Amino acid sequence: MKGDPDHKAGDLQPAAGLEDDTRAEPIDYFFSRHPLRGLASRISLRVRRHIFDYFMDVMAPSASDLVLDVGATADRRLAESNFFERLYPFKDRLVVTSIEDASFLEDEYKGVRFVRTGREGLPFVDRAFDVVFCSAVIEHVGDRRAQERFIGELLRVGRRFFITTPNRMYPVEFHTFLPFLHWLPQCVHQACLRLIGLGFWAKIENLNLLSERDLVRLFPRNCQLSVYKPRLLGIPSNLVAHGTGPGKPFTSPGRQRPFPGF
Repeated sequence: MKGDPDHKAGDLQPAAGLEDDTRAEPIDYFFSRHPLRGLASRISLRVRRHIFDYFMDVMAPSASDLVLDVGATADRRLAESNFFERLYPFKDRLVVTSIEDASFLEDEYKGVRFVRTGREGLPFVDRAFDVVFCSAVIEHVGDRRAQERFIGELLRVGRRFFITTPNRMYPVEFHTFLPFLHWLPQCVHQACLRLIGLGFWAKIENLNLLSERDLVRLFPRNCQLSVYKPRLLGIPSNLVAHGTGPGKPFTSPGRQRPFPGF
């Protein structure tokens, strides 16, 4: 933890048994075969660089802070994939986790430690990390109850949090590249996606978009929460929730492992 010079991110090991709930191949949430994907990736990278700059400004992590990035991808093709690992300066204090196998990040970025996890909670003790960073994951974890549990886990393992998601109220849906359709009631939106052959994104476990109001409702009332809205073409394209969790950490039903130094 912060102020503990003897603890290194490299001391971490995954909790036993979690590998059974993981995936070896990248999950193609972002329609990588779409003809607009290249242009969209360049735009996405620019937006994410802006979000990263905001993260460094508002969270102001120090070289001693232990940071957790939740939701790395096994994808190595898209320009915006794993942008945080590329840009974050204190890589020896960065732990990365995912249900996918992104262990190659340890080779690409010296000092980074990868811990592969499952879907049933994060295998870390309460407040193990000074900062938890999570970009564009919350919309892929399931229904509102699943999203609330996911937020609870992020707040449980981190003293401070920085969570991003696409804004449902932006006129273009970034995963399917379709305009306005996602503003329909969710059941109608999903039916339309199935009708036009985009059934993957019709499943709530693969895509469940949030408005600002939806996102705020996932957090406990005693949480210190701020929401920043980066703009694309003058319209808020993303939602960034950041702040400090409640004074009493959440209790996780998942498996935990008390790592040395925590």
